[in-house]
Amino acid sequence: MITETKPAPRLRATAKPASLARRPLRTWFIAAAAYLIALIFLLPYLEMLVMAGRPNSELGDPTILPKHFTFTNFTTLWSGGGLGGSIGTSLQIAAGATVIVLLVALPAAYCTARRKFRGRTAFLLLVLATQMFQPAAMLVGIQREFTNFGVPPTLSLIIINAGFNLAFAVWILNAFFSSIPEELEEASMVDGLGRFGALLRITLPLAAPGIVTALIFTFISAWNEFLVALTLSLGQQPSQQPLTVAINQYIGEYSVDWGHLFAAGLVATVPVIILFAFIERRVVSGLTAGAVK
Repeated sequence: MITETKPAPRLRATAKPASLARRPLRTWFIAAAAYLIALIFLLPYLEMLVMAGRPNSELGDPTILPKHFTFTNFTTLWSGGGLGGSIGTSLQIAAGATVIVLLVALPAAYCTARRKFRGRTAFLLLVLATQMFQPAAMLVGIQREFTNFGVPPTLSLIIINAGFNLAFAVWILNAFFSSIPEELEEASMVDGLGRFGALLRITLPLAAPGIVTALIFTFISAWNEFLVALTLSLGQQPSQQPLTVAINQYIGEYSVDWGHLFAAGLVATVPVIILFAFIERRVVSGLTAGAVK
């Protein structure tokens, strides 16, 4: 006689592990700390936004927020100050300097990382030594040289910013190329790729974080440069001057136009934010791209 046996009822777990119980509290603490740090970094920009929207009649009021928020300071930037032309000039200078730096630094860093030639260390030290020269120390010579040769100010600033940011790009790209195993390139060349093909398909995707770092550093440095830009763009129209020089016109000898100054400062941060938005997603993908066949 066959008797059916009922399965024993499963016992429900009444207590969660201690790590699972602590995880929500720890997650909330980390998230709160992250938001607090982000707020600290955003406070100056929020203050700039408030001051840019405060009418001139309320600049002296001891209040955090204005009674009447206005966009007049933002709209008059484009009509009277020629800020659009200044942004275009700064974009030309920053983009041109970044392209030149990457075109020169990529082959130089790759060669020094893969070729153990005589004088390699001396070459890298010589490149690093150029980083010790500040543009302010050579400002008079730079201005005389480019003026005597009749080089346009925009092209002069592209060349100068590229030259003073090249050393950093070579060193950081050399470190990234040196950290990539040569066996990956050798395996790809066995499969039929040449040296140039291995560089494009294997090495450059793996070195994407270093390339992005050099790109961002060069672009921001050229975008924010003021002293050389002020010297070489004297006598030009405000619309033909770089943005950092054009913003300086709101600081007078006896007064400061705070509303337009803060509004122009906020506008100047927009291209850098857009650059980060486009590049940030490519940094993580560059860490693993090219290593899987």
